[in-house]
Amino acid sequence: MKSSFPRSLQTIVIILVVVGLVTLALGGYFSPVTNWFSRITVDAQTWVSDRYMAVVDFLTVPRNVASLQQSNTELQAEVARLQTQVIDLQQQVTETNVLSALVDFARANPEYTYKAGSVIGRDPSPFLRYVIINVGSNEGVLPGMPVVTEKGLVGRVDAVIAEAARVQLVTDAASAVDVRLQASNTEAMLQGSITGELSLNMISQDAVIQTGDVVLTSGLGGTYPPNLLVGQVVSIRKLQSELFQQAAIQPNVDFTRLQFVLVITNFSPVNISPLIGTPGP
Repeated sequence: MKSSFPRSLQTIVIILVVVGLVTLALGGYFSPVTNWFSRITVDAQTWVSDRYMAVVDFLTVPRNVASLQQSNTELQAEVARLQTQVIDLQQQVTETNVLSALVDFARANPEYTYKAGSVIGRDPSPFLRYVIINVGSNEGVLPGMPVVTEKGLVGRVDAVIAEAARVQLVTDAASAVDVRLQASNTEAMLQGSITGELSLNMISQDAVIQTGDVVLTSGLGGTYPPNLLVGQVVSIRKLQSELFQQAAIQPNVDFTRLQFVLVITNFSPVNISPLIGTPGP
């Protein structure tokens, strides 16, 4: 009994202490201590976590950078490939549209027969206005044949070999085309220049012309068939002291972007120069 009594008393004391602590805890008396301990614990865990993540980043960042660089290189290569495809598709669409327009032009002008050709070269001289096309005598192309696009007159075939032909553009300084102003039905001479600009010469002083007037081939001179579109008047020069008016022409054809042309193969040019000015019998 003597040995067990103190032990029972000790148990009772422990129970009372525990009950008291629980009561105090439930009463909120331990909250400051609990909060302080929790804050210390959280701060310690945060410190350990930050140091751990720093070590992980230090060990893994070089590998991640290399992976990102490789991914960036692959993406750049893919972008370049897609850009090339877009350019190719745009080029195909442009060529398809041009060819479709040429077909429409040929259908709208059934009085002529045509041979389509692609521009494969240009004269390197800054003073000459020629292009090389990929159709020649093997396809029935002959010197003097007119060359057009769906937008209008380009020029005429100047020289031919079996598989190619050289075309003198109307913008060449040596080119001269008999034309007429559609509105006034006035005849004039279309002249090229070294700079590639087009002008109308030999316009009668009595003719009434305006900017925007349409210029067509007249068919005179035997060089070109009539009614091929050339361009429009953009400015006029008229001096009473001169015999003729002059005008600057904006061609319908963009000669810097020629890709495809049509050669009119059923028109035979006639050289009538020996008959001009020749006295009769």
